[in-house]
Amino acid sequence: MIEALTSLFLLIGVFFSVVGTLGLLRMPDVYNRIHALSKASSLGVVSILIASSIHFLTHSSAFSMKELAILVFLYLSNPVGAHAILRASYLVGVPLSERTVGDALKHEKSTHHE
Repeated sequence: MIEALTSLFLLIGVFFSVVGTLGLLRMPDVYNRIHALSKASSLGVVSILIASSIHFLTHSSAFSMKELAILVFLYLSNPVGAHAILRASYLVGVPLSERTVGDALKHEKSTHHE
């Protein structure tokens, strides 16, 4: 039963990793690509970490703090890093996709380039 649960979480992690890769290939601009990758990597890595925790908890009877530390670091750094990359891309002038409906930060871009 534990092996099935571990395998399930590994498959979920692989699924989100593949979806993130497809998002990287299919999305029209850098903003959509980073969004797809950051969501998929967070969910994929979390699922793999859960599988790892379950496996090592049942096989060594000890909870590994490494997985918890990785999880905390991932959830703190992934959104902040993605936001910083996207903000820098926007302020440098990386164009939005032609399918983008609105530009809520247009006023911010003009104030930084004066």
